[in-house]
Amino acid sequence: MNPLSLLFLTLFNSILGLSVLFPILGPLSRELGLSEVQVGLFSTGYALMQFVLAAYWGRRSEVVGRKPILLLGIVGFAVSFFLFAFFAWLGYQEVLLGWGLFGAMLMARLLGGAFSSATLPTAQAYLADITPREGRTQNFAVLGAAFGLGVIFGPAIGAGLAHFGLLAPVVFSAGLALLNAVFVWWVLPESRRLEARPAVPPRVSWTDPRILPLLGVGLTINLASIAMEQTIAFLYQDRLSLSPGQAAQTVGVALVIFGLVGVLVQGFWVRKVKWPPRALLALGLPLLLLGYLGLVFAPNFLWLTASLVLLGLGSMVSSGLAAAQSLAVSDDEQGAVAGLSSAAQALGRMLGPLVGTTLYGLSPAYPYAFSALLIGLALVFFLSRPQLARAR
Repeated sequence: MNPLSLLFLTLFNSILGLSVLFPILGPLSRELGLSEVQVGLFSTGYALMQFVLAAYWGRRSEVVGRKPILLLGIVGFAVSFFLFAFFAWLGYQEVLLGWGLFGAMLMARLLGGAFSSATLPTAQAYLADITPREGRTQNFAVLGAAFGLGVIFGPAIGAGLAHFGLLAPVVFSAGLALLNAVFVWWVLPESRRLEARPAVPPRVSWTDPRILPLLGVGLTINLASIAMEQTIAFLYQDRLSLSPGQAAQTVGVALVIFGLVGVLVQGFWVRKVKWPPRALLALGLPLLLLGYLGLVFAPNFLWLTASLVLLGLGSMVSSGLAAAQSLAVSDDEQGAVAGLSSAAQALGRMLGPLVGTTLYGLSPAYPYAFSALLIGLALVFFLSRPQLARAR
């Protein structure tokens, strides 16, 4: 297998292991007597550590190589999930209760966020190492497809394993991560030659004019997406007057359609058309805007799901943005810029749930109007800067 295929499998396994937890985190926490706010803090804390440390890991991979940092991130993720399962088991045994149980499980999640923050930026930098500049856009789409497939299959696997107990998906995720680490150690070659590594990691700051506009657009897109994802199940239930069980099934079907469209766009269409980053953003941003506006006004399942399809089509902006960020800096700064990009995405994951649910409490249309406003501002900003995301 070529390095690109190996990297695809590495990232797919990592995202699959994380998303397996999605459907069981809430029920598991309720069985252990934890509140909804505490469950939210598990996700917020995880994203916080990614925000704090992603840039560090990206820079560090420039010095020690991509493969050691990838391994460290994957093994650390596995250890954190084993600890999370162990502390939850102690909760079931009533050895840990209340705030003690919450504190232990939160510590495991913080540890997971700290180490998992190494995986995505290092994978992006690895991809830049093995791809000529003219092929970056197409190959970055492969990473987007790996991410999308992991998010599609992970929750389904998690829901299936939950029949064996709510801790089974957590242990499965940890075990999968260990297997992934063995896979990386055994077959993935190092992409950064020893003589090409600097003694001191490059310093690319948030305010660097080459990437600041791109980081801002990336944060905007991610914040809009997370605000939507956190509330879309409520919207389907309320607009269609569904019971909780009906809502879960209906939203599940809609999100699978949404995910598959995104995978097809990034995994096949972007690679086929070979458009430069600016062209992908010029088409993708209006599609996102139409999708969010559609959710504001959609009256039925067909229109709601059609709006999600538009958002899936608009996912091409992720590939274009990642490639644009990579092309904006030198080959010796790929880890640094990938780390900043991952940190910006983590900030969106921190703020999105709070913003989305708060706005939904005011009106069901508000989160999607907010997301449409963000994308509209990003589109105006993008169109006003002809040099932004221009292929180099």
